[in-house]
Amino acid sequence: MQNIEDLGRILCLENGKTINEAKGEIAYAASFIAWFAEEATRSYGDTIPSSTPNTIVMTEKEPVGVCGIVTPWNFPAAMITRKVAPALAAGCAVVIKPPSETPFTCLALTKLALKAEIPGKAIQVCPTKNRQVASELATHPLVRKISFTGSTNVGKNLAILAAGTLKRISLELGGNAPFIVFDDADVDLAVEGAMMSKFPCSGQTCVCANRLYVQRGILDKFTRSLVQKVSELRLGPGIEDSCTQGPLINASAVNKVKNHIEDAVSKGASVEIGGSAPEAPGFFMQPTVLSGVTVDMLVARDETFGPLAPIFPFDTEEEVLQLANSTEFGLAGYIFSGNVARVMRVARKLEIGMCGVNTGKISAAESPFGGVKESGYGLEGSKYGMAEYQTIKTITLGNLHM
Repeated sequence: MQNIEDLGRILCLENGKTINEAKGEIAYAASFIAWFAEEATRSYGDTIPSSTPNTIVMTEKEPVGVCGIVTPWNFPAAMITRKVAPALAAGCAVVIKPPSETPFTCLALTKLALKAEIPGKAIQVCPTKNRQVASELATHPLVRKISFTGSTNVGKNLAILAAGTLKRISLELGGNAPFIVFDDADVDLAVEGAMMSKFPCSGQTCVCANRLYVQRGILDKFTRSLVQKVSELRLGPGIEDSCTQGPLINASAVNKVKNHIEDAVSKGASVEIGGSAPEAPGFFMQPTVLSGVTVDMLVARDETFGPLAPIFPFDTEEEVLQLANSTEFGLAGYIFSGNVARVMRVARKLEIGMCGVNTGKISAAESPFGGVKESGYGLEGSKYGMAEYQTIKTITLGNLHM
């Protein structure tokens, strides 16, 4: 953590997120290194009682082999440590293909790893705009494991390529997270959770709340409160301490948000705040809240990946479950309610890999991170994250004459 200022500045300048968010990500990234350093000492096999006389069955955990690590631009530090730390702890060497948009954070982290005397042959980095590198990692017979975070389409293609050598692959892909607020929720807490889950990295995370479902009894109150909180956000260059929202990653990202807003408004939605890009140079987009959103709008189907919060009204628990699950994605979701039975019932029926209940924060080094459906498979973080980089060997000792 002694390098947090330098790393935070590098991350901020190449990604665009605010300097405070960037330094927060560095701390988050470091937590995975600390976690898996400890987890390495807790990773061992079993002795299994055998049904055969004079026999002992044992298991040992072994490194899977060389791992190809392909990471995204939205968390250029944390997504590397969340993958590389368990791989190294398991005894695997890694080849990292960082995103072309944000390569410098990866290079800085690698330099620090070498300074910490991690063997140079254990970590290799290939910074390039050539997409063929990921394909090469997926097909090369000496690479035994791929870990990829990114778009669903690219993930599917990598899975097809990896199947050629039957190499293991973990995929953390797109999301379309539902954020459900029931009438009996604490509205202030729900709004706080919405801000926490919607606007980090200017809405450019895979677990961002993409569809806000609010029960009609508190719809107006929630909308007013959310609009008030959004009005307090400050848009500008991330390097300025006063800014709470930085630019998007590129012009395509801005255009996608604009397209979602224009489509929704053309079909009857109302812009409560924001709704346009400022005139200032840069890939900026105003944080936006839409009301009166319906299922026929693009924002109901597609992951926006930007600072757009669309509010959908609903009436019943059954209705909102049907709406929330009507997507091919299943990464994260959020529920706000004061009824314990309800939140457990709804959490179990949501087709997602992770669920936040009365909180917008769902990711930590000790928590399993992963999705279902077309949001991918495999887990990162937690004790399960290290198992992704290990194989289990069974050793049977027979004829022991005990």
